[in-house]
Amino acid sequence: MTGPSRSGATSSTPNFLFFITDQQRWDHVGYAGNEIVQTPNIDRIAEGGSWLSRFYVSSPTCMSNRATFMTGRIPRVNGVRYNGIPLDLDSVTFVDLLLAAGYRTALIGKSHLQGMTSESAKVPRGVYPDGLRPPPDDLAEARRTPYTRRDYAWEMSQEWARTGHADNIRTPFYGFEDVAFCLGHGDLVTGHYSAWLRKKAPGLDVQPGLAGARAVSDVRAAQVYQPAVPEDLYPTRFVQEETVAWLEGHAGSGEGRPFFVQCSFPDPHHPFTPPGRYYAMYDPDEVELPPSFHTPTRDATPPLARLWDEYERGTQSTRWTYPFVTGERQARDMLAKTYGQITMIDDAVGAVLDTLERVGLAENTVICFLSDHGEYLGDHGLMLKGPMQYQSIVRTPFAWRDPDPAYNRGHLEEMGSMLDLARTVLSRAGLQPYNGVQGVDLCPLFRGESAMRDEVLVEYTTQYPYLGFDDLVTVSTLIDRHWRISVWQNRNWGELYDLSNDPHELTNLWDDPASARARESLLVRLVHALQNNADTSPYPLSVS
Repeated sequence: MTGPSRSGATSSTPNFLFFITDQQRWDHVGYAGNEIVQTPNIDRIAEGGSWLSRFYVSSPTCMSNRATFMTGRIPRVNGVRYNGIPLDLDSVTFVDLLLAAGYRTALIGKSHLQGMTSESAKVPRGVYPDGLRPPPDDLAEARRTPYTRRDYAWEMSQEWARTGHADNIRTPFYGFEDVAFCLGHGDLVTGHYSAWLRKKAPGLDVQPGLAGARAVSDVRAAQVYQPAVPEDLYPTRFVQEETVAWLEGHAGSGEGRPFFVQCSFPDPHHPFTPPGRYYAMYDPDEVELPPSFHTPTRDATPPLARLWDEYERGTQSTRWTYPFVTGERQARDMLAKTYGQITMIDDAVGAVLDTLERVGLAENTVICFLSDHGEYLGDHGLMLKGPMQYQSIVRTPFAWRDPDPAYNRGHLEEMGSMLDLARTVLSRAGLQPYNGVQGVDLCPLFRGESAMRDEVLVEYTTQYPYLGFDDLVTVSTLIDRHWRISVWQNRNWGELYDLSNDPHELTNLWDDPASARARESLLVRLVHALQNNADTSPYPLSVS
């Protein structure tokens, strides 16, 4: 790890320990009613605290939603509209304010506030008439300060291997004094993990990925394999051991400073690669696919119809991040392997929680568990993630266990959003937020005083055209207690679902005459939500 040391806040200020997974559905935890996946340690966070069954992302895109978490600002405002755009280093995060107030701050594992690959973006470039002279390089973008490779390559695996970033990461990194990176997914992780792996097993010679796999899917499920690296050397174990060591070191330091630790796992994001005993822990024949897998509405939208058509013609892409339709046996295998990844994470969470208690830090620590977004995993026949904003990808697990029992109220059916967490953590720490923070403070909800929000706004944009689109795919969604409406940019079709009567979103009511009034009302509310989440920073300098 790297990072300076500071001092300041009093011991009565609560600590924070945030567990964050990558791409985990809201219903893939035991406490939410899933009777198959075993998550006893995550369950004890929820059962001893408050948990929301309707906790939503601001974007089902990794970097966009993580930037929202850190800044308390929606993607169109924080600037991370889609993967590949790093969070501006000038951005103020809630972790910056904690650090300034005397907290010790650490990020262990997955960050994804900057791009992970040095490959060129696929976003379409502007086309201009011949004879027009292009602007100089320093004026080619709408902002003068460019995203230089020097400042924004800290999470790029290729650059890390080439330059040895581990020795020169500039901290605080978005407010984090101490950082220990996992870069990538599955067994394809690099960063600080690579040095840890070499130290733990200096003679180990294994090939990551399918080429070195110990086993592959019996039914040829996409991206399913048992990695060559053993489970005690898998990235999940790295995040566990580094977090345990950090907590032990902090407890033994005698500093007395409160802390904010983000313990962030790269799994259960695809590829589906649980190591060792976790690979065959769940029988594919015994897992339960979502109800919409068996009764999908194939023509609900043109993109969904296209994906089903590709599947039936055998032309679907299953290589990396694009959503695709798959068969039942394959979907069951991918789901079973996902459960193996989740249970391994749960074991790691248990080890960290046990350490927190053993070193005497549990009595004053807020513990939170959540994910950066969900996963289709069979919803409407789909796998992975994409612009179809079904509940499976826009809802995540969320549990908050507080040392103050007044905040622990069990299951809450009210709505919450990733957008709310910056303001909520700062409030719980007794700190005012900076100008421009959006969302609401969820602390009153945890204390049983009132519901805090009636709706959530979800945004999606990709950096490349796909799914039959000629331009970027952009979707704006409003979800309230009863409805979900999604508007696809520049399209005369959209999505409208009555969640009260159709929780699995099987019937698109966009063109239903009986739902026309509801659609028009929700469209107006969607515009209001976009207006209400406009930027308010900076304040004006003067009255003109």
